[in-house]
Amino acid sequence: MGYACPVCAAEQADAEHLANHLAITASLGRQEHQEWLAEHAPEWEECSPPELGEIVAEHAPEIETPSFEEGPRGQRGGAHGHRDGHGHGHGHDHDHTQGRPTGLEADLARQSRQRGRGSMTTETEHVLQEASELTRQMVENASEDEGDSSAGTESNATAEPETDE
Repeated sequence: MGYACPVCAAEQADAEHLANHLAITASLGRQEHQEWLAEHAPEWEECSPPELGEIVAEHAPEIETPSFEEGPRGQRGGAHGHRDGHGHGHGHDHDHTQGRPTGLEADLARQSRQRGRGSMTTETEHVLQEASELTRQMVENASEDEGDSSAGTESNATAEPETDE
């Protein structure tokens, strides 16, 4: 039995995955997730994923998730279930068998395609262009300052030492 996110209905395999989804999405600035956590789990930032999972599972609709047979050492198998436990480079060790919730990466990709995501406004484009120009100027100024200070160091090194005679 899994859970649907009470905010965006993203399917999660279990309470801990739901807790991670809610916390990470809220941490990324998604206001709806922040508000939901503030109302239902006000101290969510101090909770471990299992602790938060217990709290949020009470408020999330349960959903049917596919069952998976256990492989060696209790690992899940499946179409590309990584029975050898090597994972596949994205920080967690579970399968992505067809029909199973895919987790954070897929949720973020799906959310980035929602309204207001992915396309820049004219104002945003202007701000990014301005930031790029300021960065370019800063790099140029730093290069010029570095050139001036090294030239000054060279001229001081070749100058005659002063004597108090």
